[in-house]
Amino acid sequence: MSLTKTFATAGRVLRQLAHDPRTIALLFIVPPVLLTIMKYVFDGVPKVFDGIAPMLLGTFPMIMMFLITSIGTLRERTSGTLDRLMTMPISKLDFMLGYAIAFSLLGFLQALVSSFVMIHLLGVDVAGGELAAIIGAVCAAFLGTTLGLFTSAFARSEFQAVQFMPAFIFPQLLICGLFIARDQMSQPLQWLANVMPLTYSVDAMKQVTEHSSWTSDLTNDLIIVVVFGLAILILGSITIRRQE
Repeated sequence: MSLTKTFATAGRVLRQLAHDPRTIALLFIVPPVLLTIMKYVFDGVPKVFDGIAPMLLGTFPMIMMFLITSIGTLRERTSGTLDRLMTMPISKLDFMLGYAIAFSLLGFLQALVSSFVMIHLLGVDVAGGELAAIIGAVCAAFLGTTLGLFTSAFARSEFQAVQFMPAFIFPQLLICGLFIARDQMSQPLQWLANVMPLTYSVDAMKQVTEHSSWTSDLTNDLIIVVVFGLAILILGSITIRRQE
């Protein structure tokens, strides 16, 4: 592993994305717009929105980064860029970490924008403070990035990459506790939710919403999300084949 090669890969990815205005718009405009729409959907019951908005901040970055990372990495594979890179003296881990750093940086910026809109423009009161909300959103973005890197290995087109959303994201959204408390679901679904990483991202944002101080449960939830992401990142590196 070489930090120079890792950061060189990250810089190349960021330069490519800087010339893609549609991706930039998807990252920085769509999540705040969706939060704003949700604000007016619950206009008659503002307390409901105040309770659900931070949890949405724990899901939107994951979904957006999953889409962008899976499609972006797939383009590298289908265009032959990945094959050319793998003939050079760069390790598979350097490649994966470079992508993870680049997209995680974008996820951090997205979290800043979305958190600012949610707290300062939409007036959502977050007991744990803005910093804790941003950290939770960044961890969710990192998780989405690693999932996108991993699933890109199994897609042959951008359409197929999008099709992985119902398989990898939607089940997690349904049982993560966003719509109904997990202890009110059937026991098999609770067991399934316990092994889904998005569950812990949503739980972390619940901690941020309900507690004014940093709790041990929040720390544990964030650690689990990051560990899931790192494990998926390692699995993703295994899917890359070294070209001779």
